[in-house]
Amino acid sequence: MQHRPAVRRRKLGSELRRLRVHADLTSGEAARRAGWNQSKVSRIETARSGVKADDVRLLLDLYQVDDESLRDLLVALAEPDGASGHRWWHDYRQLLPPAYRDFICLEEQANRVRTLETVVVPGLLQTPGYARAVTRASVVGLPEAEVERLVEVRLARQEVLRRAAPPRLEAVLDEAVLRRPVGGAAVLAGQLDHLVETARRGLVRLRVVPFSAGEHIGLTGPFVLFSFPKTDDLDVVVLDDLTSSLYLEGKPEVKAYLDAFTSVEEQALSPEDSLDFIAGVRHGA
Repeated sequence: MQHRPAVRRRKLGSELRRLRVHADLTSGEAARRAGWNQSKVSRIETARSGVKADDVRLLLDLYQVDDESLRDLLVALAEPDGASGHRWWHDYRQLLPPAYRDFICLEEQANRVRTLETVVVPGLLQTPGYARAVTRASVVGLPEAEVERLVEVRLARQEVLRRAAPPRLEAVLDEAVLRRPVGGAAVLAGQLDHLVETARRGLVRLRVVPFSAGEHIGLTGPFVLFSFPKTDDLDVVVLDDLTSSLYLEGKPEVKAYLDAFTSVEEQALSPEDSLDFIAGVRHGA
């Protein structure tokens, strides 16, 4: 496992290589048809250099990729920070480290997000008060103005759930998440109400692993798994710690976390029972 802040570039390069091979072209042939040096194709595919959106479109034309959703996804990975077409997080680029910008870009493009949380409510489901308390605790001594800006980012991320075609969000929460009084009793109560409301609106498939389930694989730590339309080669797992994010991209690694998510779901309450359980915690059960 390695720290991989350039995950977008790496995933884009590997997918472009796959498409070139599928088109039965060598890197030299692709370069000649594009009017480039062969080294440019190699640098793109190995993520040694960035690539412009227009260059991605040119390669996709050469490889006869006509699936519009796949083309849109790969172009979006090429220009995550508003290089052409302003993206909302570009306004926060001085505040957000590259790994976080990578995370937001993947979150925006994914069509399925699976998250296991054992400590706090997932960012996509946090209320402003809860997000503010988590941010203050995560970065000790941060000026209040920057805390508020980071809360703005977290709330802006949630707009992905309200767009016309939102990702399929599936969240499994350990009971500890529901009982930890982040921000105090009033903030937690509001957060629990928000979880129930969001699930009932169909924006998330929410399940709870109660303490009575005993040990489960999620005790090793939380994670997020992003999946994308038209290809599973871009699937990626994200692990967070205090100072960095870890991106796991290999198929064996991704499969291990898929299996882990399935395993912990089997120990969780059903979505319906989970909402009843959250409501019970909210009212002191």
